[in-house]
Amino acid sequence: MNSFVLGLVVMVYFLSLAFLGWLGYKKTKSADDYLVGGRKMNPYVMALSYGATFISASAIVGFGGVSAAYGMGIQWLCMLNMLIGVVVAFICFGRPTRRLGAKLNAGSFPQLLGYFYKSKGIQIFIAAVIFLGMPLYAAAVLKGGAVFIEQIFRIDYDVALLVFTLIIAAYVIAGGMKGVMYTDALQAVIMFICMLFLLFWFYRTLGMGFSEANVALTNIADKVPDSLREQGHLGWTVMPAFNSPRWYILVTSLILGVGIGCLAQPQLVVRFMTVDSTKQLNRGVLIGCVFLIVTVGAIYHVGALSNLFFLKTEGKIATEILPDIDKIIPYFISKSMPEWFSAVFMLCILSASMSTLSSQFHTMGAAAGADIYSRLTSHRGAKNTTSITRLGVLFSILVSYIVCYTLSSSIIARATSIFMGVCASTFLPAYFCALYWKKVTKVGAMASLCVGTTASLFALMFLHKSESATLGICNSIFGVDCLFQTYPFYMIDPILMAFPLTCVTIVVFSLLTRDRSISGK
Repeated sequence: MNSFVLGLVVMVYFLSLAFLGWLGYKKTKSADDYLVGGRKMNPYVMALSYGATFISASAIVGFGGVSAAYGMGIQWLCMLNMLIGVVVAFICFGRPTRRLGAKLNAGSFPQLLGYFYKSKGIQIFIAAVIFLGMPLYAAAVLKGGAVFIEQIFRIDYDVALLVFTLIIAAYVIAGGMKGVMYTDALQAVIMFICMLFLLFWFYRTLGMGFSEANVALTNIADKVPDSLREQGHLGWTVMPAFNSPRWYILVTSLILGVGIGCLAQPQLVVRFMTVDSTKQLNRGVLIGCVFLIVTVGAIYHVGALSNLFFLKTEGKIATEILPDIDKIIPYFISKSMPEWFSAVFMLCILSASMSTLSSQFHTMGAAAGADIYSRLTSHRGAKNTTSITRLGVLFSILVSYIVCYTLSSSIIARATSIFMGVCASTFLPAYFCALYWKKVTKVGAMASLCVGTTASLFALMFLHKSESATLGICNSIFGVDCLFQTYPFYMIDPILMAFPLTCVTIVVFSLLTRDRSISGK
């Protein structure tokens, strides 16, 4: 594709986003519009926005690279994403969340729990965790988009990152939730079409059918390098050896961390509060399931099978060619797909990144303006809150942009699982109990939030070796990379340490203070 046509395609894409952002801006008249779309969003737009927010560049670039390295075992994450992230989320969490949000007039996730527990402290605490913790996840998504653009079009990374960030900032700050969800819906359609084409074209490139390709992938298990085999890698169509380092990374960190963590993602939860009836939520279940199966399932499948392509064309498996797994999918696209598809796929990556980032920035901005500022100052005027929220969005964008430069290689998928794991450990028990347990108390909820946050951070800094060794805090204090020196304890993801502790905490403290249960007030 020549530069003129490429430029035309990109310009049409950005003009479309600009129009949708402007449309969101024109329809935003109040703080309620800016935060939850006025609670009157179209159910199909909501479902597409939910899916596009769920699937970021980390899912395509980061987890696609993980599938190239680890194999088809990552498809279990696709299954969990569909069953837990859509079916359970919409039916078991979405319905009561929509009703509770409307009843309490909540416009954000911190407001939902803060108003339910009648606690300013809970609202501010949750908002602070979001505002301080989400930039890591946002930075990973930013990096995913910038890395792809750098690999495909040989554009300077710094320039690509800067332009990419500025475009997202423009329509999120101006358009609020309506602008975010309108652009999300367009981006979801682009992602769906691109992933579907990628899957079918890949088999054409290989010259194999579905069964034949999977048999061929099974037969190259002997190509697994000795260094990976020692870590439990048995091939690309089987799970890693049980109790091996690879098994713990794949199962406890990536599959469980993201599979469970998606239930307590603030930017996803707020989507349930943007429609005005349970019936509209039900309409989104099928759309969400189909969207996730095609987008996530396709890239995980192609990622693993890319080893066949690399063996055929370069005589090496993917990780031998590119040790940085974040660069495998961009490199694969540039080598295996038609030239024109590289440009179209760039739009797919941009769509995946921008849809997730816009929601993250909006959520962080809402945490700063609608939750922290308004509660600390008691200034709750719609115009004032919206202005402060926009400033919060701008600040969160700047922080995420800076953090992006501190991330190491092969970090995209891991940063995603870290943040989702922290959200599950910190927010999920209090969120679940607000919806389903009448005996929960404000004290129990606050205790669980504090324990979840503290336990997650402590495990990351002192117990889980992959993070504690990188941070260096444990080594500087105790002279070792992590306090757990016995295998496999230093391989177990923090979510399996913190989440059970948080669940026990909210139950015990609520029972101890049951005379102050929410239902009894």
